[in-house]
Amino acid sequence: KCLKNKTKAAMANHNFIDQISSEKPILIAGQTASGKSQLALQIAEKTDSVIINADAIQVFENWRILTARPSTAEESKVKHELYGHIPAEFEYSVGHWLGEVKKILSSCSRPIIVGGTGLYFSALTNGLADIPDIPAQIKVEANKRIQSEGFESLIEEIDPQTIKKIDKNNPMRVQRAWEVMKATGRGLVSWHNQTPEPTLSLKNCEAILLDCDAPTVNKRITNRFDQMLDNGLIDEALKNFSNWNETNPSSKAIGAKELMAFLNDDISMEQLKEEVIVATRQYAKRQRTWFRSKMKSWKKIN
Repeated sequence: KCLKNKTKAAMANHNFIDQISSEKPILIAGQTASGKSQLALQIAEKTDSVIINADAIQVFENWRILTARPSTAEESKVKHELYGHIPAEFEYSVGHWLGEVKKILSSCSRPIIVGGTGLYFSALTNGLADIPDIPAQIKVEANKRIQSEGFESLIEEIDPQTIKKIDKNNPMRVQRAWEVMKATGRGLVSWHNQTPEPTLSLKNCEAILLDCDAPTVNKRITNRFDQMLDNGLIDEALKNFSNWNETNPSSKAIGAKELMAFLNDDISMEQLKEEVIVATRQYAKRQRTWFRSKMKSWKKIN
């Protein structure tokens, strides 16, 4: 019975792929561990497409296993762009990503853009406000405040209009809004209200949202972390250990801080697994809520 169900699922998946237009750009969004990369690879192999990363953490070179980047074997099957190409300590914003995507799209006839960073897809299909670069000293100030007082301390200094729009439980969103307000004297929403035309129009794309239920994703998250350990996650963490800097953008990868604590003998392996799995599930929940709210017009696939 189990084999029969798996066969039916595989046939349904192939039928779904056959129905996808290869004439339009394909967008695949979904929460972590939902199978986005697998689906993108299956479609790319069938349609001779280029896979473009839309995950804010998978751009960094130092965390392949922890961020569930495609393996070297998977990358060898079809062309992959914007994966692991940014040094660990470099700043990388949605503006940087969108600029790189525009260059790739200018010479790519069959793109598949896949990832779990909703803000990237929003910028791609809704446009991105031309916000000035944030001075380095303001970023340093924000990081110091967060380390000493917590990211919540920044909220009261963000304009009310922006506070109503952003996810106040997301440290990265709160920090970004605070930095923009501090650097420009204008709220993030005020900048967004002057957004130019989007790079891709959603109506001209095949926009797919992998909308998995919480129990399924939670189980996949647990299994995936065990696989990460089997695939050499601790060795990868050791390579990052000597140059570890909590303020590096790449250090925001879920599990990075916990891995450093484990290597310092501050927590056990069981604690490591529990903390990373819980944090990843919480992140998946935030993604699920965001996608279901912001991507109602996307084609939902369970």
